[in-house]
Amino acid sequence: MMTNDRQIMENILLNIKGECDLYMHGAMESSTPDVHSTFTKMFNEALQMQNEVYNKMAEAGWYPSTQVEQQKIDNLKSKYNSMS
Repeated sequence: MMTNDRQIMENILLNIKGECDLYMHGAMESSTPDVHSTFTKMFNEALQMQNEVYNKMAEAGWYPSTQVEQQKIDNLKSKYNSMS
C-alpha cells in the first residue's frame, strides 16, 4: 500500500502535536529558568511548525474548517462570562 501526501501530512501534524504536548509539559514542570526557557523556545518553534503544516493541509482541502455563526460565539461568551 502506498502512502499518499495527505497521510504523510496527517502523520507529521500528529507528531508535531505530540511534540508540542511534551514541550509544554516540560516547561510547566521545569525547575530552573534556563530549562523553562529552553522548553518554551522549543514549544514555540513546534507551534510554528504545526501552524505551517496546518495551513498547507487547509490549502489542499485536507483540513477543512467551517465558520461559526456570530450568535453562537456570543452565546458561548455569555455562558462563560456568567460562570465567573
